[in-house]
Amino acid sequence: MSATLDFVVPTPADVKPVAASGRAPDRRFVVSTGDVQLACKAWGSPDRPTVVLVHGYPDNSEVWHAVATDLSADFHVVAYDVRGAGDSTTPKGMQAYRLERLSLDFEAVINTVSPNAPVHLVAHDWGSIQSWESVSDARLAGRIASYTSCAGPCLDHVGHWMRAHIGRPSLASLRASVAQLVRSWYIYFFHLPVLPALMWRLGLGKAWPALLRRMERVTVAPTATQTSDGVNGVLLYRANFVRRLFRPQARVAHAPVQTLVTLADKYVSPRLSDDLGRWVPLHWRREVRGGHWLPLKNPTLMAAMVREFVLFTEGGLNAQGQRPDGQPMPGNLRRTLLTGPRLPFSGQVAVVTGAGSGIGRCAALALADQGAHVVAVDINPDSAARTAELVKLIGRDAVAERVDVGSAEQMQGLADRVQRDWGGADIVVNNAGIGMAGGMLQTDIPAWQRIIAINLWSVIYGARFFGQQMVAHGRGGHMVNTASAAAFAPSRSMPAYATTKAAVLMLSESLRGEFAQHHIGVSAVCPGFAETGIMAATEHVGVSADVQAAKRAKATKLYKMRGLQPETVANAMVRAIRKNQPQVMVGMEAHGARFTWRVLPWLSRRIARVEMV
Repeated sequence: MSATLDFVVPTPADVKPVAASGRAPDRRFVVSTGDVQLACKAWGSPDRPTVVLVHGYPDNSEVWHAVATDLSADFHVVAYDVRGAGDSTTPKGMQAYRLERLSLDFEAVINTVSPNAPVHLVAHDWGSIQSWESVSDARLAGRIASYTSCAGPCLDHVGHWMRAHIGRPSLASLRASVAQLVRSWYIYFFHLPVLPALMWRLGLGKAWPALLRRMERVTVAPTATQTSDGVNGVLLYRANFVRRLFRPQARVAHAPVQTLVTLADKYVSPRLSDDLGRWVPLHWRREVRGGHWLPLKNPTLMAAMVREFVLFTEGGLNAQGQRPDGQPMPGNLRRTLLTGPRLPFSGQVAVVTGAGSGIGRCAALALADQGAHVVAVDINPDSAARTAELVKLIGRDAVAERVDVGSAEQMQGLADRVQRDWGGADIVVNNAGIGMAGGMLQTDIPAWQRIIAINLWSVIYGARFFGQQMVAHGRGGHMVNTASAAAFAPSRSMPAYATTKAAVLMLSESLRGEFAQHHIGVSAVCPGFAETGIMAATEHVGVSADVQAAKRAKATKLYKMRGLQPETVANAMVRAIRKNQPQVMVGMEAHGARFTWRVLPWLSRRIARVEMV
């Protein structure tokens, strides 16, 4: 059984995209491997753990200068020009660019810079492709402490991925295959005779910085070897792609692996890393909102991800991804531990209020079924604990939190704990609520304060505290606020309840407009007469205890006759998150109430005069 740690990378508020920069290396040296001389650079003290950086195509080691400068505060950092690039020498013939030869080059470098200790390998683009060869080569087992791969899949894994999609065709698999084939246009071009090299020689080399600035919006200085880097690197593709894609081998990583998946990558589909669990016994998957050239676009962010991963793996990991010395897994890693295939919400943490029963419990279970880990929040600690236990039975991590959602202090404390223990929330379901029946003249001020605190202020607190968190970590996310069909149904019998739910609806629409720029979706879910138990707890103001008990019993019976199950509402919530739906009506009565209020408001006002309770 493999374990996959999968999450969208947290982006602290002070980590901003910057153009590549950095200081010159502290040392330069040459490593010989066969008939090739590899030009190497180093930063930082050799007494510290060694991090080796491998560049992609058509780059050379200068692409790493900013990342290396950042990492050198904590590590001994080494970058080298691969054969045929930068200041390294160029071998003759296409066979010299086989992945096996590139892995021997890497072995020669690490034997020189860290002969007695394993190194941490970090690679980008083609550097990642060739580094998969090393991290799956049994000869190098124990020589690589960790591997961070960015924007470069293993060719053998891609070959198996393609076979799986072709062998079990579906609309989704065909769409994914076609999308990747379109992204890979340049690979077909590189297999043409003469033309690719001629293109680099006729001016692409000089134009590359401007082209990269236009494509990726990053600024790089021209390099003296850019043309030769482009010409020689074409042989990397010709020497390896066809034979590896059409005759893939089973390549299993012998070191912990972190993949940095750039969601706006024009060349590598995020779907290519969905199935890595079968090849990587211990895998972290971080999604980054950005393009292909992450080391250039945001070296500070990339260095932060590498640093966190290296520091945790430096002490060694057991099969469960735990440190032998008992050091706890950082929240950003713990939050995504899973086994089995990757699911839509894998690596995400869902905070659900009112999770002790009804819609809240069903929402927690539905989200867990789609891969999310759950923070089950309820005023009743035993009910919250039971929900957490049920989530764990599905195979997800879960904790129970006893919180009064109407308290700003307790909700702020909840958000702080989620940030500390999990690295922040990705999904927030503001579901906690109470029912209240009785006219305006029967509903006293304390009753109004009570329902507004739980039904409205709790949503405000959840939106504000977790919204601040989501914006700060930069992963995006989604909020679901439980409104009601009552939001569209004025009623003389339930003015307090209808008012709070209408407010939640308008708040959700306003939040949706504000949070869109941060890739945070907001949905308002409006159930009809769902059988949740709320009617058995609805407060009927201005009546005796006996009358209240009778009204509760009658209402509960009517709701059971309606038969709208909380599971139906929870499934609607999951669809709202996946499709980013603004308003979701659940039940015919909800659709009817919204239609009447919008199209026949006079009828809604007439109905409002009827004593419904």
